[in-house]
Amino acid sequence: MTATAPAAEATVRKSSPGAARGPRRRTGRIRRIGLPYLLLLPALLLELLVHLVPMVIGIVMSFKELTQFYIRDWGTAPWAGFDNYSVSVDFDAPVGKALLHSFLVTIAFTLLSVGLCWLIGTAAAVFMQDTFPGRGLLRALFLVPYALPVYAAVITWVFMFQHDNGLVNHVLHDQLGLTDKPSFWLIGDNSFIALLTVSVWKGWPFAFLIVMAGLQNIPRELYEAAALDGAGMIQQLRRITLPSLRPVNQVLILVLFLWTFNDFNTPYVLFGKSAPEAADLISVHIYQASFVTWNFGTGSAMSVLLLLFLLVVTGVYLALTSRGRRTAS
Repeated sequence: MTATAPAAEATVRKSSPGAARGPRRRTGRIRRIGLPYLLLLPALLLELLVHLVPMVIGIVMSFKELTQFYIRDWGTAPWAGFDNYSVSVDFDAPVGKALLHSFLVTIAFTLLSVGLCWLIGTAAAVFMQDTFPGRGLLRALFLVPYALPVYAAVITWVFMFQHDNGLVNHVLHDQLGLTDKPSFWLIGDNSFIALLTVSVWKGWPFAFLIVMAGLQNIPRELYEAAALDGAGMIQQLRRITLPSLRPVNQVLILVLFLWTFNDFNTPYVLFGKSAPEAADLISVHIYQASFVTWNFGTGSAMSVLLLLFLLVVTGVYLALTSRGRRTAS
């Protein structure tokens, strides 16, 4: 009787409903945990094909002496080591000097564009917080530059910046008389102003949209209490609006910086393959080094250097902003 008791107990345990539900529950839990990853798998594979694989190929190309003679079979191009990088950062040589000039132009352009986009977008969003007739229509009109396709919008600006029959010269010279003669906007030093104008025109609605969304989370009671305490509009902006928008602005400025620094469509459509020296952004400069001079090895090295610079700037920016959040809290 003692020999058959363990076997009977095991038989009862196997036939009990709780024992059957245990493995079943574990299987269902594993399925629930694995389902999100399974649904993300197509997007991850697409990201791998679209971004990571070309990035790795570009890094490999930066170590090769890849010119027009090896385009048909670029795998046979000889290894150049770090020669492409040394040429790019040799600021005493023509290639490095031109890259440094393009980098400085891009820095100035990015800082001005991001600053103006944030300033105009924030001012418009704060203005739109008050209720008045036609506010919905005005909001929709503000978003038109952001909703338009880039090529259609920039081509329109190309016609407006024409020297002889452009709208800009017609207004500034013919109607307002602000200039002595019609200006050249797509060549010379004025090309930087033209590029900055187009960039701010199509970029500030995004800042307006993000800041306006962030303002919806600020309780109106704070403004009412500040008004009762005698705080004016400027004090409310400094003490309530800007501190409350700090998390939104931190993300907004970073996104605007990355978009503007890497912007290729705007200068390419505005000036073509050869941008003027005053508006020689680094994105177009790398394009010229790769597809105009057919030196893909040097162009890839410049792209890798640009990637490293943006990674460093992004890392430092995130570290500083996260430290600022911890200090404020």
